[in-house]
Amino acid sequence: MEWLNYHHLLYFWTVAKEGSIVKACAALNLAQPTISGQLRLLEETLGEKLFVKAGRGLALTEVGQVVFTYAEDIFGLGRELQDVLKGRPRGRAQRLLVGISDMVPKLIAYRVLRPLLTLPEPVQLICEEGSPQHLLGDLAQHRLDVVLAELPIAPLARGRAYNHLLGSCGVTLFGAPALAAKYRGRFPTGLDGAPFLLPVTGSSLRQSLDQWFDAHGIQPRVVGEFKDSALLKTFGGGGAGLFVAASAIESEVRSLYGARVIGRIEAVRESYYAISVERRLKHPAVLALREAARDQLFPT
Repeated sequence: MEWLNYHHLLYFWTVAKEGSIVKACAALNLAQPTISGQLRLLEETLGEKLFVKAGRGLALTEVGQVVFTYAEDIFGLGRELQDVLKGRPRGRAQRLLVGISDMVPKLIAYRVLRPLLTLPEPVQLICEEGSPQHLLGDLAQHRLDVVLAELPIAPLARGRAYNHLLGSCGVTLFGAPALAAKYRGRFPTGLDGAPFLLPVTGSSLRQSLDQWFDAHGIQPRVVGEFKDSALLKTFGGGGAGLFVAASAIESEVRSLYGARVIGRIEAVRESYYAISVERRLKHPAVLALREAARDQLFPT
């Protein structure tokens, strides 16, 4: 039976966390040849390269990322054991690595993920935001457990990852109190020429809004375009222009940004997906995430 040398694994884990052998030497108070030699022995034992050079530091290979994930769990359990023996018992948290598309509103991401923090079994969330392409690449390499996105993956990508619809809703048109008072009674026909803050051109929401404007003969006066929906709402709350947000977070937008509802647009739909490498979800936390979103955020 082959045994893993956990000293070697500890040195690898420290190098991965620190980003270089030099920094790991300082953290472990060991000489560079010692750590370099132990890493080589670990790679020989596993039969795989774990690091590649990246500038002045090191980056994990795909196999290295898998080993690092297991090392995190192994040494996390070790810390728990020490706590228990010192009379500080603690429940072991499941780690859930979540990628969040930079086009998903942060309030939506929060509402989707928040129920995980109150599950009977503790969950440790590790969240990364980025472009869908980058996140899906990390998902394919098992660096993430799930990706939250505003669009499903393209048909050509199916087979490598799968869409799980969390829900959909219409959008609500908001404005700061003065603007809301001016346009509320004129919705939607009186919106022609009104100042709008819009998502960037090419986004799915922008395309849907442009189609809605055309269908109602509305020519918006575009004051600003934003990729970051939280920044857009901040400008909107300050009175810079009218803006839309998913109706599922209407109460939060009113509370956080001091905005008032002008009208609701059911024809413009926002949908959100959990994307995983599993055709059928198995991770307990991801299953809980999907059920909470469907029951609480997007009830049918």
